[in-house]
Amino acid sequence: MTEFKVLELFSGIGGMHSAFLYSKLRGQIHAAMDINTVANTVYAFNHPKVRLLNNNIEKLTPKFIHGLDVNMILMSPPCQPFTRVGNQKDIDDVRTDALTHISEILPELQSIEYILMENVKGFETSKARNAYLEALKRSGFFFREFILSPSQFGVPNTRHRYYCLAKKSDFNFPGKQIHETFHGELFKQLPQRSFIVNDVIETESAVNEDLLLDDKVLKRRIGLFDIASPNSTNTICFTKAYTHYSEGTGSIFSPLSSKEMVEIFERAKSLDPLSDDYIECIRSLKLRYFSPREVARLMSFPEDFQFPEVTTLRQKYRLLGNSINVLVVGELIKLLCS
Repeated sequence: MTEFKVLELFSGIGGMHSAFLYSKLRGQIHAAMDINTVANTVYAFNHPKVRLLNNNIEKLTPKFIHGLDVNMILMSPPCQPFTRVGNQKDIDDVRTDALTHISEILPELQSIEYILMENVKGFETSKARNAYLEALKRSGFFFREFILSPSQFGVPNTRHRYYCLAKKSDFNFPGKQIHETFHGELFKQLPQRSFIVNDVIETESAVNEDLLLDDKVLKRRIGLFDIASPNSTNTICFTKAYTHYSEGTGSIFSPLSSKEMVEIFERAKSLDPLSDDYIECIRSLKLRYFSPREVARLMSFPEDFQFPEVTTLRQKYRLLGNSINVLVVGELIKLLCS
């Protein structure tokens, strides 16, 4: 049986580490690397025994990687050059330099047999993706591409991401297209479960009152939010700008039922938006941001994942927004190694 010896690049807060543990494959993370010192503090707090390298990935050499004694790379390179809110400069953005470097040295990494790479939806049309796939071909890898969301796996969260699986032996399902679900027989590998938003909600006593939306935000931005109730089966993608910007950065939560919320919104329509009665009405929705623990649950992090006390609320949201969905990646790791 193969023992998987993993190098985790762009390791962040350890999402790939958690995904590998979720896969229950035989092996371990030999080393992790990231330049973000705040993320590295969180990683080290949760995985103190892993060799954590706080360094620029562009400084990696084939000789150094060979010395780590690894046969698998898990990585999630920066997505900002490809996002709808970024500058979309693709390979002209310096943040793609690390992936370009990996593509350049890949043919020399003879010990690497498996690679999983995650990025934002939109990467699939980039020049960076084309260069990476060419590097895989030159290095003797077979590959398959996916665009998947946790909502397809029973998680009440939409977060479409690009994934590329690569290995030295061929896959037993078709390539030449980007799969938007597990293909054919692979459906059977999906976990047969689903849950609702209420399943990730913390007890009321555990939720900080600072998460409540203040009156200023309620008055000006309430129409921009995606509001989830306890019985909701979906939330929108949480980004690193969550709580900082109102629109498109993640859902907010109301403990009321959908019916109760509709009744309150109908009542609010009849009130003067500048009146005290209006603000009292929309306050009754009890709207708040999802807590970092709740966001972590929606991203399928294990319950024993923790942030150090020194991590600020803002940092927690930014770090989670830059991470991965553990369940989706864990299932793809199993598929990669099957």
